[in-house]
Amino acid sequence: MSSISRRHFLLTASGAAVAGALAPAVHAQTSVKIGTAVLGDYALAGPFIVGVEKGFFRTENLNVEFVPFRGGPNLVKAVIGGEILLGAAGSTDILVFREAGMPLKMVATHTEGNHFTFNVAPDVSNVAELKGKAIGVTSAGSTTWVFARMVAKAQGWDPDRDVKILGLGGLDAQLAALTRKEIAAFIWGDYGGVSVAQGRTKVIFKVETITPKWISFIEYSSEDQIKKNPEQVRGSIRAMLQAFKFMKANPEESARITSAKLGWSPDVVLAVHKGWLPIAPADGRIDVEALRVMQETLLESGTIKKRLPLDEHYTTEFTPVRL
Repeated sequence: MSSISRRHFLLTASGAAVAGALAPAVHAQTSVKIGTAVLGDYALAGPFIVGVEKGFFRTENLNVEFVPFRGGPNLVKAVIGGEILLGAAGSTDILVFREAGMPLKMVATHTEGNHFTFNVAPDVSNVAELKGKAIGVTSAGSTTWVFARMVAKAQGWDPDRDVKILGLGGLDAQLAALTRKEIAAFIWGDYGGVSVAQGRTKVIFKVETITPKWISFIEYSSEDQIKKNPEQVRGSIRAMLQAFKFMKANPEESARITSAKLGWSPDVVLAVHKGWLPIAPADGRIDVEALRVMQETLLESGTIKKRLPLDEHYTTEFTPVRL
């Protein structure tokens, strides 16, 4: 090798070594599954759909599959079983299922406030007309089931005798049952925006009127995942907060991204989006006082029987998120 070619080789090799040292490290993507209690709720599922579509999970080195379920109890089983890393569901699930011995912990807030409503057919005038009739919820033990019992008690009814509470699954199933007159009402989130925007129902009762301090949806993981895979949990929560931030700033694109998956037209999604904005979290931090009020409410209603230490239900290891 000539002195010129040797010099050229050494310069080229050293340059490549420096470039390699300066290049950002490429980390292998970890495949995980994340899930929601149901699909047909923009506040619940929308951020998951946007987070996957916009690649926010990939930036956290996570290759994510989004799996919606048919109610909170089914999601809880999947999280406990290790199938799902991060789940999002109604906030009462963490209190109900911790009491049942499920090793779950709330890791972030998914919505602030209570956006659940009593949706009825257009010909129903008031809640009193629902006595003796059937009310649809996602499943027994779910947040919507808890709320149905609370609404019944607020009316002075016995929730086991004066109404029939039916676990039916997702929003499409609720609307189909309402059309067939198998139920007279159902409880859903999004301030009832979807079916109201479609002209299929009206809202006659906002659950927030009997739950002045509440958290509609939370994110949780199993204690096992929190202990063994904290960075995966942390990355998932960060990706979710990136999705919230994007959705707030880009309502039209968010509606386009989510409409096909949710099965709603973009104009309906936009209508629901406006109702969602006031309850969208900024940093995922946990309102412990709201959890305390929720626990007391569930104890008073008889939904849970034991007052477990509140700090067993959540961890502040991952929040607030700074983006």
